[in-house]
Amino acid sequence: MAVFHAFRALRPTPEKAADVAALPYDVVNREEAKSIGDENPLSFLHIDRPEMDLEPETDLYDDRVYEKAKENLDNMEEKGILVQDQKACYYIYELVRKGKTQTGIVGCSSIDDYMNGVVKKHELTREDKEQDRIHHVDSCNANTGPIFLACRYPDSLLTLMNNWKDHHEAAYDFTEEDQITHRVWVIDEDEVISEINKEFAGIDSLYIADGHHRAASAVKVGLKRREQNPGYTGEEEFNYFLSVVFPYDQLCILPYNRIVKDLNGLTVKAFLGALKFNFELMLMPGFPCKPVEKHCMGMYVDGQWYHLKAWPDIYEKKDVVGQLDVSILQEKVLRPVLGIEDPRTDQRISFVGGSHKAAELAEIADRTGGVAFVMYPTSMEDLMKIADENKLMPPKSTWFEPKLRSGLFIHKLTCCAR
Repeated sequence: MAVFHAFRALRPTPEKAADVAALPYDVVNREEAKSIGDENPLSFLHIDRPEMDLEPETDLYDDRVYEKAKENLDNMEEKGILVQDQKACYYIYELVRKGKTQTGIVGCSSIDDYMNGVVKKHELTREDKEQDRIHHVDSCNANTGPIFLACRYPDSLLTLMNNWKDHHEAAYDFTEEDQITHRVWVIDEDEVISEINKEFAGIDSLYIADGHHRAASAVKVGLKRREQNPGYTGEEEFNYFLSVVFPYDQLCILPYNRIVKDLNGLTVKAFLGALKFNFELMLMPGFPCKPVEKHCMGMYVDGQWYHLKAWPDIYEKKDVVGQLDVSILQEKVLRPVLGIEDPRTDQRISFVGGSHKAAELAEIADRTGGVAFVMYPTSMEDLMKIADENKLMPPKSTWFEPKLRSGLFIHKLTCCAR
């Protein structure tokens, strides 16, 4: 059963929330982060991407980067931009994108639940990315970005959450330049806090939707702190990590598209011919092709769009991972035809989140004479089934939109009363 605690969030004052809120550190590159940070001195990217405030040649993993993150975080707290709540609360976080709303509860998950499988994973993590976030969490003494979790919400928890929203003013309510609205409510009544805690105690599984590296890093910092404090009780803040848990059926997964820089030495004719063994191939002249059902994908090569539909015999007897469209593409096209053995490390392949238009993918493919694939999005049901079976998805299988903002909630790891 899930352990999900209230906590004393360090968070922006209401008038500063929109300025502080920032995209997650891993969806902006160094140049983009600096551009945002130069325009906005309050952007939380000054904490999550603090290299922007150092010399351009500074290595991303230099100790000075993490020291700067702590300095910037401390400064924002000292100046009263960020203020810690006096009591442990839960928080409701609502995001609205293109008329679709997703609403979840912010709290702290247990590192023990991560290790014993209550918090379920579906992706591998990379050691270098883990070490980066471990150093960041350890230096800041805080979880600065929430882990994006999902679960099957009981009706009673949905009712409780909606009732609170209906009868209380939002602490934050703002719309960003990308037209995504963010609202936050603070749940500070003891009786309701206790009820939420009990509701989560009845939930069997929490699923990581996004943030595998942040979760793994937070857990490893917690385990390190346990070693440093052999008399720990389990109630210290380092035993928990910052999370937002959403109802799984409110979430929007967009496709994670692929672009390969070249055709692996093949002519266009030979490349198209190789695909016909596993796909029904249809030319789609005049407009970009976006798939509308599972086991189909759009493809752009040499100025033309095609619709690919996998023959049923190549996936019908596969397990849930083998039936994913990203798996079919890897096993039937990327590896045998285009020579992409390991998409995690091969420099010839790039991944583009589904918020980008298909025409943008075509432009990128045209620059190198390569090929672009527009995927059909993976479903939450498949993600949860894979996690339940302790299996792993191929890399870059899901792109969740909208992205949660960092900086609205910070979880400090210092030992303090709940």
